[in-house]
Amino acid sequence: MFRLAKPMRSLVFLAGVIWSVASAQTAATAEAPRYGFGRAATAQEIAGWDIDVRPDGHGVKKGKGTVAQGQEIYDAQCASCHGTFGESNRYLSIAGGVKKEDLQSGRASALTKADGMRTVGTKLNSAATLWDYINRAMPWTNPQSLTVDQVYAVTAYVLNLNEIVPADFELNDGNLTKVPMPNRNGMTTQHGMSSVKGKPDAQGSSCMKDCVKEVKIVSTLPDFARNQHGNLAEQKRPIGPYRGIDTTKYEPGKSAVAVTAATPATTAAAAAAPDVKKLIANNACTACHAVDSKIVGPSFREVGGKYQSRSDAEAYLVKKIKEGGQGSWGAVPMPPQPSLKDADAKAIASWILGGAK
Repeated sequence: MFRLAKPMRSLVFLAGVIWSVASAQTAATAEAPRYGFGRAATAQEIAGWDIDVRPDGHGVKKGKGTVAQGQEIYDAQCASCHGTFGESNRYLSIAGGVKKEDLQSGRASALTKADGMRTVGTKLNSAATLWDYINRAMPWTNPQSLTVDQVYAVTAYVLNLNEIVPADFELNDGNLTKVPMPNRNGMTTQHGMSSVKGKPDAQGSSCMKDCVKEVKIVSTLPDFARNQHGNLAEQKRPIGPYRGIDTTKYEPGKSAVAVTAATPATTAAAAAAPDVKKLIANNACTACHAVDSKIVGPSFREVGGKYQSRSDAEAYLVKKIKEGGQGSWGAVPMPPQPSLKDADAKAIASWILGGAK
């Protein structure tokens, strides 16, 4: 059995981004200034994932439950799959194979035989592992629906089915890690799924003691990929303006300059005659549209050709650009551009209707 030193707090998958684990020092220096996206997970979000309970007592929840209480819950929600007495109707047998001498030796005798019974009672070395699994994964049809006290009660009943605890036993946060499991001395890290040159293919000793208390997860954008989809600082995501770094200013071996939204030109000339090509680049229009070929959406010239004959063509396109839409060119939706100025939207619409030149 192998466990991570700390629960995985959160995972963020981004296309084209290679994730790596680095030290806090590295993350705070060279890596940190290079990114303008993402945020730290909130305490509430972390709490939703940080629910593991370990044999060493980490994460044990305050509560209690008796064998009798657990039997009622088990019969209602567990017996349909695991059998009335844990003998299994369709899934793993959770009871059987435990002998009285196993409780004394701490070594499940069934596991020393090739055909010995493999059950929850004979395999697990800690009652906390059983509690943890029931808490996070059971019942199958509605995991994590049991209260803390109900998990203690069901765990107590399963232990009783294996004759590990008596029928009048109460399991609680004080004795959960002290229950003498039949196979408590039968676990080892000296083996793996297979052998490689006489050694286990997986080594778990590094996580069994002197574990790293905190792991920093940072990301890296390889040099070859930084401009694969244009300048991140000029793009706008469908869910809102998530600004990235200015990848055009990044030099290998140096930190890129973190930027916010592009600053619009303020001169009278620029206001009177917007640079349309710059507008469509800054607002990520070119991520889905090209001038004369289809990408995700139709080309600008194809759009212009379709709507040129409408008397309200310009007003129609301005509304589409500002509000977005779906269905006119297929199922893929076009995200809205609510922050785009009316004058800029009008300039883009006019440019499209003029042949996108």
